[in-house]
Amino acid sequence: AVELEAAIRARRTHKQYGSEPVDEAVVRELAELARWVPNHKVTNPWRFRLLGPETRARIEEAAGEKEAVKLRRAPTLVLVTAVPSDDPVLAEEDLLASACAAYALLLGATDRGLASYWRTPACFGDPAVRAACDLAADEHVIALVHLGPPVSEPPVKERAPLDDVFRALP
Repeated sequence: AVELEAAIRARRTHKQYGSEPVDEAVVRELAELARWVPNHKVTNPWRFRLLGPETRARIEEAAGEKEAVKLRRAPTLVLVTAVPSDDPVLAEEDLLASACAAYALLLGATDRGLASYWRTPACFGDPAVRAACDLAADEHVIALVHLGPPVSEPPVKERAPLDDVFRALP
């Protein structure tokens, strides 16, 4: 297993994948890991959907060929969503916690040697795509995570220097 710091630094956005799908048991392990992120009042707002072939076909049909080509890059797609609280403060916290869950899923994938990509395709706002994924009216799409075996190692993308983003206040 990769150490946490190594997984954080090694995680990359992959746009090319091998053809072998990720086993459902592994996706379940990733969702199990992801549900342990911090969540105020333990509202458990996150939802994880492994998109099977019929659902993917319905999404592709509704989204159009340009988006379908991008969706076909990865053999496995996991939709991460949030069902936020009715309370506005908790609702924002629920969305942020669900984003953390998506990131934990990515780190778990990296730890297992899988390639991944966090996307938020605009087509997931389309009613037909939402219906294909059985999304509730108040459910927010957080990430469409692409998963699969890596076929290359994307280069490291430089980050802003720490001094540009960090301050110690008196």
